[in-house]
Amino acid sequence: MKLLTLVLVALIALLQYPLWLGKGSWLSVWEVNQQLITQHETNQQWKIRNVALDAEVRDLKQGYDAIEERARSELGMIKQDEIFFQVVESNEHNTAQPGRSTIGTP
Repeated sequence: MKLLTLVLVALIALLQYPLWLGKGSWLSVWEVNQQLITQHETNQQWKIRNVALDAEVRDLKQGYDAIEERARSELGMIKQDEIFFQVVESNEHNTAQPGRSTIGTP
């Protein structure tokens, strides 16, 4: 009887091994599930980025306003017969007279 009990316990242990520690074990399934959740989050971020890029491409294809804005901001272009004014802000160090110190003056 003891031998039969020992054999049955060993058989149950052998059947439980793949469930807990084998290739398709609970631990492996849990790890794959965590990777799947992480990948879904990454995919959502990429989808948001792709939607924004798609909107930008459509805007560039359909309207000239976006093209003009890019030309002005990124390339520094101006329209024909347009006058360009550049405002340069001066700071205290550039306007100080040579030989005079601006430190400590009210």
